[in-house]
Amino acid sequence: MKTLVPALLLLAACTSIVIAAPTPVPPVRAVRTNAPIVIDGVLDEPIWKSDNATTAFHQSDPSPGAPGTQQTEIRIAYDDEAIYLGARMYDTAPDSIVARLARRDVSIASDRVSLYLDPFHDHRTGYYFMVNAAGTVYDGTISNDGWDDGSWDGVWDAKVHRDLQGWTAEMRIPFSQLRFRAADQMVWGVNVRRVLPRANEEDFLIFPPRGESGFVSWWPELHGLDGVHTSRHIEVLPYATTKAEYLDHSPADPFHDGSRYRPAAGADLRTSLGNNLTLNATINPDFGQVEIDPAVVNLSDVETFFDEKRPFFTEGNGVFHTGNNGANDYWNFNWPDPAFFYSRRIGRAPQRDLSGYDFADPPSGTHILGAAKITGQVAPGWNVGTVQALTSREWADVSASGEHSRLEVEPLTYYGVYRFLHEGKESRRGIGMNSNLTLRDLHEPALASQLNRASTMTAVDGWTFLDHDKTWVVSGWGAGSYVTGEASRIAALQQDPRHYYQRPDASYLHFDPNATSLRGYGGRLWLNKQNGAILANSAIGFISPGFENNDLGFVWRSDLINAHTGWGYQWNKSNHWRRYANVLGATFASWDMGGTHTQQGFFLKGRLEQQNGLSWSNTLNYGTRAMSARATRGGPYMIEPSYYSYSAHFDSDSKRSRFYAIDVNVAGDEFGSQNTSFNPSFTWKPSSNVSLEAGPSFERNIVDAQYVEALTDAGNTATFGKDYLFAHLDQSTAAASIRVDYAVTPALSVQFYAQPLISSVRYTGYRTLARPRTYEFNTFDAAAAGIDRDFTFRTVRGNAVIRWEYLPGSALFVVWTQTRTGFSSDGEFRLHESLSDVARVKPDDVFLIKVSRHFEL
Repeated sequence: MKTLVPALLLLAACTSIVIAAPTPVPPVRAVRTNAPIVIDGVLDEPIWKSDNATTAFHQSDPSPGAPGTQQTEIRIAYDDEAIYLGARMYDTAPDSIVARLARRDVSIASDRVSLYLDPFHDHRTGYYFMVNAAGTVYDGTISNDGWDDGSWDGVWDAKVHRDLQGWTAEMRIPFSQLRFRAADQMVWGVNVRRVLPRANEEDFLIFPPRGESGFVSWWPELHGLDGVHTSRHIEVLPYATTKAEYLDHSPADPFHDGSRYRPAAGADLRTSLGNNLTLNATINPDFGQVEIDPAVVNLSDVETFFDEKRPFFTEGNGVFHTGNNGANDYWNFNWPDPAFFYSRRIGRAPQRDLSGYDFADPPSGTHILGAAKITGQVAPGWNVGTVQALTSREWADVSASGEHSRLEVEPLTYYGVYRFLHEGKESRRGIGMNSNLTLRDLHEPALASQLNRASTMTAVDGWTFLDHDKTWVVSGWGAGSYVTGEASRIAALQQDPRHYYQRPDASYLHFDPNATSLRGYGGRLWLNKQNGAILANSAIGFISPGFENNDLGFVWRSDLINAHTGWGYQWNKSNHWRRYANVLGATFASWDMGGTHTQQGFFLKGRLEQQNGLSWSNTLNYGTRAMSARATRGGPYMIEPSYYSYSAHFDSDSKRSRFYAIDVNVAGDEFGSQNTSFNPSFTWKPSSNVSLEAGPSFERNIVDAQYVEALTDAGNTATFGKDYLFAHLDQSTAAASIRVDYAVTPALSVQFYAQPLISSVRYTGYRTLARPRTYEFNTFDAAAAGIDRDFTFRTVRGNAVIRWEYLPGSALFVVWTQTRTGFSSDGEFRLHESLSDVARVKPDDVFLIKVSRHFEL
């Protein structure tokens, strides 16, 4: 750690490169219209023939700053209800326009036009609305001066039309979908982008040159929005579903006969609280149409993180992003950055352990009685957000030795998230706070011993730029957590893989079996240089052993100090063959809170983007020998061997009808562990409305000393009364991701997804750790002990989704989901045989029909 501190100080002292100020762009003017505009893509209304056209578009690619190769002309209009865009994309070769149809928000190479709006004019946040030449629409939100989030789905309309001059587009965006501060004369930020994939060209009104940070802060102003005073709008989205489940079951199972039918109904509500805030609420929400999670085989002590896919939680969640604001890039090396709000904790599967019963019938998810979310700005620069949710008490029928009973498996639970973020002038500095609160109504003793009664976490984050040109920025966060519960629960929490308080040779840790609470803290500080050809990034952070935020967040692990310092160089100026290139290097290290050195290494990466659309990258890591505090899973320290890893990536031009990508990874350590993976992928667009993607993968993972379990052995004083059992692991995994998208119209699509996975694991050479802080072992007779951990896991899972947006904001879903899973104890990797075996497995089939209707009151 001592070697890193001077490097951090040197980085802070370095002189930044002065960046030229952007060339001013004249304001874009919106014109009020009193005549109706029919959204049909044809620019035949008088307003689209006015003299307020904006035509000064310049390339960001492939020739930054040069005028667009094709003329573009846009006009913006408005009335009391909506803002409109009329765009004429001239094209000297109209028969070469790329017009590919896709499902809403599915990115596909096509001619398209985008409207960007910054209604708060805070130079940091905004919305985007896109339509391509086939009529597919995209939308989303922007935060942190350039981070986009496509999960937001507004209710708006866009149509396109093609003719001999090129193509045209019309958009109508109701003011009710936007948050802004109403005034007699408003000034917004605005930008427009045109994409011509056949020329690899992107044109903007204004764009940040390569090597300079930001996006929203560069936009020109939008003038002319005078006298807009919107009334309060209430949007209601009632829904109804019916679900049929046909599941594999044991003939002796008293709770399942193989089929089940479940109707349901509920409603979502969205309304404005003034012009600045949005309220989203849901009653009895349904999440049945979301795509299934991928299959994984996890042999580590770290929980698998799955992305949130439920629309209520994904839409507009940018305000809840905590810890990484201000800078445009954050480097981390083996740093487990916490997710301060992880919404998948709300409505997750009931958590009571039912492994002691012969049969059980718990619900697949905890029922959300109701949830509400408020987001927006209460004053200029003051962003706020809150989520409030209540989940029900859940029950399960269980059976043991023929005796049936009914058990509580999840208590009534309250979840609360509170967030604010204040930004200074020109977003040069900011400070925010995020607080989480979870409260459980625990009456059942078995649940009280397994779940926290209450937990809270508060994080403070912020940033400040150090210079006028926004080249250097310091950002970071600090957080504290507090958890309460029964002594048995807090004891188990202390021994959880995230904390490992029971480690026998960690004198700074104190396991307390009688404790009824657990406290922790953490923090991280970054220094980033984000403009110019020279890049620099350094950070230092820590997480105490007691930091716990997994009731409403996600903490991978705790008990560490981590730091890095890195430099890089980027070639921002393109030439005849190179579009962009960079090279990055860093050194990093970690310690536990007792000061033991747990990691030190070096990192080198290079990336190249060619003018023909090809992209390459190579990454090399090397780590020196250190001491592992986690290899024995709560036991003593053990040597962490020195290691290396190399990865290479290549992809072709994604704008072509055929797209290829290849990832290769090779890693190993000084004691013979090896990991090799090969991941090619292929996308083919045989027609303008069909896309096929296939991504096979293969991984061979050989671990010289894989943890198996800890066996009590009072006579083994060398390792504190336990035998820490390891084995040589040989794992082979083959998988594939297959996706087919067929867009019938911009509003009607069919999507198919499938993922086969086969993973075989063999354990040989069982042995026990001889002494702490070594890599020495004693032989162990696993056969005599009856230990055999070999297995093969086989699964195929997938779904098919028909989605029809029959009216703006109103949709019909028809979903079929199927899962086939097999398991054997042979540990032999036989691909053809495993595929045949899983094909013979009786599937679990789920059919769902959902219809929703959007009303605006």
